[in-house]
Formats: sequence, C-alpha cells, structure tokens
Amino acid sequence: MTTVIRARRPGIRSMLLLIVSEGKMVVRDTAGLIVPLGLPLLVLLTSAGSAADQVIENGMTALDLFVLPLVLVIMIATIGVINMPSFLAYYRRTGILRRLAVTPASPFMVLAAQAVVSAIQIIVGIIAAFAVAALTFGANPPANIAAAIGVVVLAIAALYSVGLIVAAVAPTPNSSVALGLIAFFALGALGGMFGGREALPAPLAELGGWLPFGAAVDALTAAWAGAPVPVEQLLCLGGTVVVGTVTAALLFRWE
Repeated sequence: MTTVIRARRPGIRSMLLLIVSEGKMVVRDTAGLIVPLGLPLLVLLTSAGSAADQVIENGMTALDLFVLPLVLVIMIATIGVINMPSFLAYYRRTGILRRLAVTPASPFMVLAAQAVVSAIQIIVGIIAAFAVAALTFGANPPANIAAAIGVVVLAIAALYSVGLIVAAVAPTPNSSVALGLIAFFALGALGGMFGGREALPAPLAELGGWLPFGAAVDALTAAWAGAPVPVEQLLCLGGTVVVGTVTAALLFRWE
C-alpha cells in the first residue's frame, strides 16, 4: 500500500517569517537602507530653504508643490528601481530562487515579501521626509490627502514594475545595480529630477511627462495642490504597471 503525502502550501505564518527575514536582509544592507532615505532628504534640505518662502497659491509654497512631490518620487524610484532588483538578482545568483522553486514555498513568496518590506521602507521614508519638511520648514500636508495616497500607491506599483524588468534581465547583483542606476537616472532626468522639465527640449519634456517618474511627480503635485489629478498621468502610471509586470513575467528567470 502506497501512502501519498501531499506537501502543504505555506500559510500566513510562513509568509510573515519570510517578510521578517527579508526585513533583516534590508537592515543589514547599510547602503541599501541609508541611501534611498538619505539621498531624498539631502535633496529636500538643499532645496527647502528657498522653496519654503515662495508662496504659489492658496498658501501652498514651492516646497509643498514642487520639492516634496519630487523628493517622494525619488525615494520610491530609488527603492523600487535600484534596491529591490539587486536583492532578487542576488537570490538568483546564489541559487535561492532555484531551490525555492522545488519546495512548497514558491519563489513568488520572495517577490511578495520583498515588495512588502520595500513598501514599509518607503512609508518610513515618506513619514521622515514630511516630518523634517513640516517641523523645519513649515511644509503643508496635501490638500487632497486621499488622492495623494492613491497616487503614491500607484507610483510605487509603476516604479516597482520597472524594477521587476531590471530584476528579470540582470544576471548578477552588480549588473542589476548598474541597470537600475541607468533606468533611475534616465527616468529622473526626463521627469524633472535635475530641474523643471521646461528646461528640456519640447519632445523630451513631453516624453518625460508620460514616463512613470514625471507622471508620478505631476500627479502628486496636483493632489498636493488639491486640483483634480490629470487622467493622463494616472493612465501613464497604470499602463506602466501593466506593461512592466507583463514584460517582467515574460523575461524573468528563476536561475
């Protein structure tokens, strides 16, 4: 008589343990922990002094409408496009994903755990950045908080989908960081990270507004001002999520 033992799928406890493990990995990676939070804060501190004195409309300053949205998107992009793919590339390189593929713990659990940990890191960074801006420079909260939260969530999904493409094609952690940096600076340069997009040639400025970095900044600026968030920005971010996720799924290798 043959007894068949069915492997049990991991439950919520296993997922929580994996999230805790991923969190420890992120904390131990000093550069990966400090740079995504420190770089945007540095941008904030170097720009906020003069921007806080420039009232644009309805009591909102240039700090509220331009600097803070840019800082938050830089933070999201750094973690989603550079950090997260490097961890997945490391797991692939060391064979962790391959070994997980033959166990009840699906490699997709690693993706989910990494996404949760990265999202927590972003939330902590956003709270820290706004606390510094509010306490030091008198920054105002978004006029439409619900819209701002929705845009942040959509921006995280869009920029993470770009990061998944990087993770899908990068064979090693070093190549993942290199590709992530190229994607980060390309999207950032076209999206206004180094100055307003109006300084770019018209075709590049238009393109930057359609790419996820620029679209996220524009949408978050509108939410901060209390204006209706442009539908085209939301469509750009949503389209990036779909295209990025599908592309990454087609290209992703577990080993």
